[in-house]
Amino acid sequence: MTVHQIDLLKLLGGLAAVLVLASLAGQVLQRRLSPDGSNAAIENLNDRVNAWWVMIILMGGALLFGRLGAILLFGFASFAALREFVTLTDTRRGDHWALASAFFIVLPVQYYLVYIDWYGLYSILVPVYAFLLMPIVSALRGDTDHFLVRVAEVQWALMICVFCVSHVPALLTLQIPGYEGRNLLLIAFLVVVVQSSDVLQYVWGKLLGRTKIAPKLSPSKTVEGFIGGALSATVVGATLFWMTPFTPLQAGLLSFVVVLMGFFGGLVMSAIKRDRGVKDWGHLIAGHGGFIDRLDSVIFSAPIFFHLVRYWWSLT
Repeated sequence: MTVHQIDLLKLLGGLAAVLVLASLAGQVLQRRLSPDGSNAAIENLNDRVNAWWVMIILMGGALLFGRLGAILLFGFASFAALREFVTLTDTRRGDHWALASAFFIVLPVQYYLVYIDWYGLYSILVPVYAFLLMPIVSALRGDTDHFLVRVAEVQWALMICVFCVSHVPALLTLQIPGYEGRNLLLIAFLVVVVQSSDVLQYVWGKLLGRTKIAPKLSPSKTVEGFIGGALSATVVGATLFWMTPFTPLQAGLLSFVVVLMGFFGGLVMSAIKRDRGVKDWGHLIAGHGGFIDRLDSVIFSAPIFFHLVRYWWSLT
């Protein structure tokens, strides 16, 4: 077993211990306060904990299989997220070929390019080539009704669900001196910091939240929750420096940037949901909504984290 696999198992073991405690707490609360399932808050808590068990097992299993496992995991996540996004758009029959190209050409090619580490192409495939070719394919169908809106929605879907998400496994391609063979831990670091920020913002918001930060977008988010969660998640990231090529200070600063981008990404995705008149992107994950509901913070933070690490630490 390699060193990075041992470190990853340690991290997964720690997360499993936290989930065990959360599961026990959830069961105790349910027996005392919601034996008949009438307390929605407690039922939602247990649904979320159960969903986290599934997600941690899938994530850990995929990462332990190395680059191929990570590519397949996030490729599937992109496919599921793209499907959720498209179901909320105003697509028409004239967009079918463009959508088919997005799902079955652009998405697999993007992840294949990440797999073979062709940075020069995967960094521009979606924002340049797909951006230009998707409207051409739609235009050739001859349907001009709401053409601009329809094309922009497909382009946004590709940027959000494919381009941004693919930067998570792209972390495996970075060549960092003295960190060879441990890049999987960068993925684990990013995901743990982002998700801990979401959880801690929720907890601090429930404990101290008073001032709504964006009531029209996300009524549950508060200034107090954001500050408490962001600072707490930054501390979490700093303490996880041992699994990164960063010093504790660098890990903390990068965590703070990741937390900020994750928070604003969540607001943007909430704005899209409000525009579409839905509460969640989907219902595939009990207690968590859809794939995009779990990826919304990662979507905005992954490309920024990738390029910061690539510029300052990587040889390529």
